[in-house]
Amino acid sequence: MPRRSPSIEASVEAKHEKQHAHTDVQPHGNPFDVYGDEESAEIKYRTMVWWKAAALMLAETVSLGILSIPSAFASVGMPAGIILVIGLGVIATATGYLIGLFKLRYPHVHNMADAGEILAGPIGREVLGTAQVVFLIFVCGSHVLTGLIAFDTITAGASCSVLWAGVAAIICLLLTIPRTLNGISYMSVASFISIITAVLITMIGVGIAGHKGGVKVTANLSFASGFLAVTDIIFAYAGHVAFFTFIAEMREPKDFPKALFMLQLADTTLYLIVGIVVYAYTGAGTVSPALGNTGVVLRRIAYGIALPTIIIAGVINGHVCAKLIFIRIFRRNGVHSRHMTTHSWSGWLTWIGICVGIWALAFVIAEVIPFFNDLLGVISSIFASWFTYGISGVFWFHLTPASERWTTWRQKCKSIFWGAIVLMGCLLMVAGLYASINSIVQGYRTGGFPTPFTCADLGLA
Repeated sequence: MPRRSPSIEASVEAKHEKQHAHTDVQPHGNPFDVYGDEESAEIKYRTMVWWKAAALMLAETVSLGILSIPSAFASVGMPAGIILVIGLGVIATATGYLIGLFKLRYPHVHNMADAGEILAGPIGREVLGTAQVVFLIFVCGSHVLTGLIAFDTITAGASCSVLWAGVAAIICLLLTIPRTLNGISYMSVASFISIITAVLITMIGVGIAGHKGGVKVTANLSFASGFLAVTDIIFAYAGHVAFFTFIAEMREPKDFPKALFMLQLADTTLYLIVGIVVYAYTGAGTVSPALGNTGVVLRRIAYGIALPTIIIAGVINGHVCAKLIFIRIFRRNGVHSRHMTTHSWSGWLTWIGICVGIWALAFVIAEVIPFFNDLLGVISSIFASWFTYGISGVFWFHLTPASERWTTWRQKCKSIFWGAIVLMGCLLMVAGLYASINSIVQGYRTGGFPTPFTCADLGLA
């Protein structure tokens, strides 16, 4: 009879308990203190309880993702849209849970760069670290762009669009300056209330307006246009890139699954409700962002109420990006600099300088690149496909010794499942790249891109 292999959960939990027991006698403190010993620290990072982490995750994930769901339903049809939202949501829950297990197994991991070093040494650290920074800066750019669209819509293009982009970037910069995620977690509650209220107004608005078009059961699409809609749903679950950093600032990292399940239950439910209701009433005329599906007055009100979530979700992504760079500067070979946990001039000037650099880059790329939204699709295809899905399969194979992968039927099923997740990451990357690049080519052919740094009104009429 084959030997029964212990589950990853059990082995990781045992390792977790052993580490806590071991650190009671270690002079350097808790291995989960990736910012250094916090016993006498002036700035304490590991202070978040699980519900605050859940609020951060909701604010980061739901903010912009929910705005593209109705148009994705309009592209692929109602049944396919429902299946994609539920299916990708379930898989995103499994991959997020695996990230939590990987963090418990390697407490010092703070970001994807640290995970890359475990997987593939210095090369893995540089590849995944660079990928995370690039992806997050482009996400910040998307918040700058969405912010300028919101301001233009609310004011009916009263000022130059570049000015509104600058205003959005400056507000995001100022709110990114707090050094801990616990300080931002309270803003994330306001962010979640903001987006819920805005989409409720939108759904009420389209309901009052009545049905404007039929609902498709099937869709006759080209592969490129169909998969472009799929990438919108993938992007709606693309919060995993920040999970390591969130867990690193939780008081009890083992409580992460509570935050994860709360996130996935909430976002999947919201995506289904908003996608079904808005598409059911607006039909083929559904536009993205979803807030543009109402009349002019309600549209302006919805964007005004959604401004907090557009800003705060960008702040969370900017903070995670800045924290990765900050840790890279002040933690070398496991040695933590005092500047990480003290109110030193060097620590604060470095932190503020990093934040300024991130938001300056986000502003520039959002304004300079005329096909920014499609380029964001390219970036999401390359990185979100792996950070949200494929990389967790790699983590599972790393955590599970080769001798234990095929010992029982359950282990065989897990091996097949996580192998399929890795292949899924590859497929999403290649197909998403093709669809996004094809969209850029079509945009140039039709002249549908604005000029860089244009003052033209980019709001929704």
